[in-house]
This record gives sequence, C-alpha cells and structure tokens, in this order.
Amino acid sequence: MRVIGASWIQRLSLLVACTGLLLLPALAQASEEDPWQGYNRFMFRINDNVDAYTLKPLAKGYQAVTPQFLEDGVHNVFRNIGDVGNLANNLLQGKLHDAGVDSSRLIFNTTFGLLGFFDVGSAMGLQRSGEDFGQTMGVWGVNSGPYVVLPLLGPSTVRDAFGRVPDSMLTAPASIGHVPTANVVRGVEAVEIRANLLSAERLISGDKYTFVRNAYLQNREFKVRDGDVEDDF
Repeated sequence: MRVIGASWIQRLSLLVACTGLLLLPALAQASEEDPWQGYNRFMFRINDNVDAYTLKPLAKGYQAVTPQFLEDGVHNVFRNIGDVGNLANNLLQGKLHDAGVDSSRLIFNTTFGLLGFFDVGSAMGLQRSGEDFGQTMGVWGVNSGPYVVLPLLGPSTVRDAFGRVPDSMLTAPASIGHVPTANVVRGVEAVEIRANLLSAERLISGDKYTFVRNAYLQNREFKVRDGDVEDDF
C-alpha cells in the first residue's frame, strides 16, 4: 500500500486532536492563549512518558555510537530536504530573495555537498531560512488559534496543526513509494531530531509544561513576524 500525503502518525495525531477538541470544554482551564490547558497537560504527560521510554533512549544511543561527522552529515541531509519546503513557503509568502537563496542552497548542497551531506551552501554565505505552511498562513493573516498539544507530535497551535499536512507532502518519506523504507526514513529522522534536542533540555526550568508552551509560542511568533516582535519592556 502506498502512503499518500501525510504520514499515518500525522493523520492519527490530527484525528485524535480534533476528536479531543470536542471534549475540551469539560477539561479547559481559563487562559487566553491556552484555553484547553486541562487536555493539553494530559496529552503532554502522555507524550513525555512515551518520549522517556522510547525516543530519548534511542536518541542517546544514536549519539553514543554515531561519529560526530556522520551525525552532522545525516543532520545536513535532512536539512537539505527541508530546504524544498523552505523554498515553497518562501514563494507562497512572496519572499523572492529568500526563495532564490533556498534554490541556490539546494543546487549547491545536492551537487557539491553530496546530496546535502556537506552544507556547502552555508560555507558560501547562503543563509538557511526556516519556513513552513503554518508560518505562511500566519503571514496571510490567519490567526494562530489556541495552543494545543498533539498526540506524539507535541506542541502546536490550531493553525500550525493544519499546516503540518501540506508540509508533510514535501518531506523525503512522502516521495518514497516503498512503505517499509519510508517508515525507516521517518524513524531515523525522528531520532535525529530528538538527538539534537538533548542539549536543550538543560535550559528547562520550573514547570516543564509551561516552559515548553511559552518557548513554542514565542518562537512561532518570532518566526511568523521574521523577528519583528513587540518588546514588553
């Protein structure tokens, strides 16, 4: 069976999240940006436990046995594939200069960088952008909506949750017709992403749920506004 569009994990997560939204009034705690906190904390604990017993140990093992140059190379390959999504979203946002940079990065990294294993684009001064369809909708004026924790996928907003679907169509697994191979690629990518987050855990302080939520929302606002955010001080 061929996988079309979003991966089964993304489809399942969005389905469960949308079903959960129907039950949110009974679980909610009043908050302007996080009105569904009861549900979100519940799902956050589930995700955190799943991570503690699966992804985190795998990520630590991956870092322990993988030479640094190989780990960097794998990271660069996935970033190179991600530049396809950056290019598409920069075009949709009308950022023609950034789209040109994305195109150049793809050409140089895919050819001279051996399919992206070496990030020659950055060495040439071609700055990588990080764009996705959630940001694109934000640029178009679509409100982020309430904060929501998706099953397995983690922190999001309503807008970003729907944005994951078109983004998933521009990933490596979406273009692989052989389901077992596509699933292996998804697994490697998930472990690689989790491994890169291990060092960031030292920054967490206080209530973990609140810290992650605030960090996510602030980062998303920063990205949608391209760094032009209001200073509260």
